[in-house]
Amino acid sequence: MHNDHAPQLLVELMAAQQAGEPVALATIVKARGSVPRHAGAKMLIYGDGRTSGSVGGGEMEAQVVQEAVAALAQNQPHLVPYAFVDPQRGDPGVCGGEIEVFVEPYLPPTAVFIVGCGHVGQAVADLAHWLGYQVVVTDDRADLATPAQIPHADVYLPGDFAAALAQRPLTANTYVVVVTRNVEIDRHILPLLAATPTPYIGVMGSRRRWAETERLLLADGLDETLLTRFHAPIGLELNAETPAEIAVSILAEIIMQRRGGHGKRMSL
Repeated sequence: MHNDHAPQLLVELMAAQQAGEPVALATIVKARGSVPRHAGAKMLIYGDGRTSGSVGGGEMEAQVVQEAVAALAQNQPHLVPYAFVDPQRGDPGVCGGEIEVFVEPYLPPTAVFIVGCGHVGQAVADLAHWLGYQVVVTDDRADLATPAQIPHADVYLPGDFAAALAQRPLTANTYVVVVTRNVEIDRHILPLLAATPTPYIGVMGSRRRWAETERLLLADGLDETLLTRFHAPIGLELNAETPAEIAVSILAEIIMQRRGGHGKRMSL
């Protein structure tokens, strides 16, 4: 029996990808005996636990949701076998049926989230786009977070930073580049970033500027252990001078973090 909702679920899957939302697609790939849904039935499981569609309900579906959450965390597909043995346990249908459900994780594309659309932010956006990252830009100066200033961004979030974060929650696939114009801006932005699952938060500025930022964050009550979340000053030491060179230094650090490199010369 074909799943009538499959086309709609695929539309939802594409929408989740566009929105940067992690989602897993569960599909019954094998069904034998008495089962509530048949091969081809599909369900989406979102990173926050929401679901759409159904592969049969009851304990079996709860197990599929659990496997989907694990598949998203590991970014690995799972094959879930299930035997319907006990209607009392919440199994829909009668005893004797067996199914296999294939769970595929769809994490959002790897993104670089740039806070600050000055000269360095613009250069980082250009290079990140060229490297194939999805590019998200935000700046409280609304006229800077625009296609006119940054033609290669995928998502523009002008205005308040907390609102930008709410609109585009950070994932384990998002690398954050904070290239703002002063310490006071960083002081308000960094605590909001510290609790997110992003693997990288780089903060631009001199060592002296970062020492001042650290002092203010601690005075504001930030847990000292969270300071290790920040790569500051940002980037690899290349003695970079121009915005484009600084962008190379920043993206090199992101690639190193993402791929597990050490950043040393390959020649002796």
